[in-house]
Amino acid sequence: PVLDAPQIPDKERIQLRLKLMKEELQEIEDAFNAGDIVGVADGITDLIYVTNGTAVECGLHGVMHKCHKEVHSSNMSKLGEDGKPLLREDGKFLKGPNYFPPNLKKCVYND
Repeated sequence: PVLDAPQIPDKERIQLRLKLMKEELQEIEDAFNAGDIVGVADGITDLIYVTNGTAVECGLHGVMHKCHKEVHSSNMSKLGEDGKPLLREDGKFLKGPNYFPPNLKKCVYND
């Protein structure tokens, strides 16, 4: 199903979409554990495909580019004053002094 406006699909479709994304994520994990870079590429590609299909099914296909740009801008605001990433001990990016959260509501609803 392709929805024309942003909305939550019915419960059965939600469960299917979540199941598909979990399956693809497991495929990626299995490929990493097997040292299979082609399998990793396959799993990532499949996950992107299923995720994009979920956006279509939620009526978000027309706004995902704007959402991606907004999240990217927010992520880049996590940099420190010196323009370098602030990292936690495990490598996760931390929020810098200029961080701002993404405003996805404006992307979804064209606010």
